[in-house]
Amino acid sequence: MNKNKLMSAAALLASVVSTNVLAAEKEMTLMLDWFVNPNHGPIVIAKERGYFKEQGLKVNIQEPADPSTPPKLVAAGKVDMAISYQPSLTIDVAAGLPLIRSATLIATPLNTLMVLDNGKNENLGDLKGKKIGIAIAGNEEATIGTMLAQENVKFSDVQIINVGWALSSSLASGKVDAIWGGLRNFETNQLALEGYKAKAFFPEEHGV
Repeated sequence: MNKNKLMSAAALLASVVSTNVLAAEKEMTLMLDWFVNPNHGPIVIAKERGYFKEQGLKVNIQEPADPSTPPKLVAAGKVDMAISYQPSLTIDVAAGLPLIRSATLIATPLNTLMVLDNGKNENLGDLKGKKIGIAIAGNEEATIGTMLAQENVKFSDVQIINVGWALSSSLASGKVDAIWGGLRNFETNQLALEGYKAKAFFPEEHGV
């Protein structure tokens, strides 16, 4: 899966064309996909250095209470824009949510299927019969299933557990044997800081 981070907005509904709404959009709310992390660097820098202000925008940045809700809040008109992921956007649009992609934040894959590098899971085949934690449900069968199939493991051979925000802690504590959704430039470093060495399987190297 190419986990492109996409800024997806349903703010471009019919009412947006009115002059009054356009004027009101000088102040807008952008909801992140996760708590603030290095992936949001361009957004934070743009705000801190006044780049948004130069364009006549006052951007209020919010973190979600639940990582699965930002696109839904855009569709409901609760926020103006949100960061989401390409597979999630496709699923949401297919489900009827009035969302569009407006820009790309990160155009390279970041997502991984991650395990602790402790000798228990040397390859994807070792995950048969084990637990995999996810943060956002919806495309795990297509992505995780494809990766596991490379080692002749069926998707039904693993147990999927939604752990929400707690990806790293669930892996470190042994609640799950692997996590899907950990980013190669964040969770690996976070786990290392906590004294755990992680091993990541990249989807683009395993059939996705």
